[in-house]
Amino acid sequence: MSDIPTAEEMEVAKKMHDSVLSPKHYTQGDIECIDAMESCLGPRKFEGFLHGQIFKYQWRYEDKGGVEDLRKMSFYKDKLIRHLVNHKEPK
Repeated sequence: MSDIPTAEEMEVAKKMHDSVLSPKHYTQGDIECIDAMESCLGPRKFEGFLHGQIFKYQWRYEDKGGVEDLRKMSFYKDKLIRHLVNHKEPK
């Protein structure tokens, strides 16, 4: 698995005007905020951040963002899975 979005994820992003996978207000130049956060926080803290995002969007979807919040939750869940696979500690 890689952190690069799949073709299906990119198609969904286009349809949603990138509001979930790559919102313009979270990008400066070629760097997305989430990538800078991952680099600054390190693996353990970034994992905690992802857990928090999943919790937040699942918690509020009925009262605020509806299906878009569930898509955001899914984005962070998928990002967490990729992160865990890529940072798996050897046993």
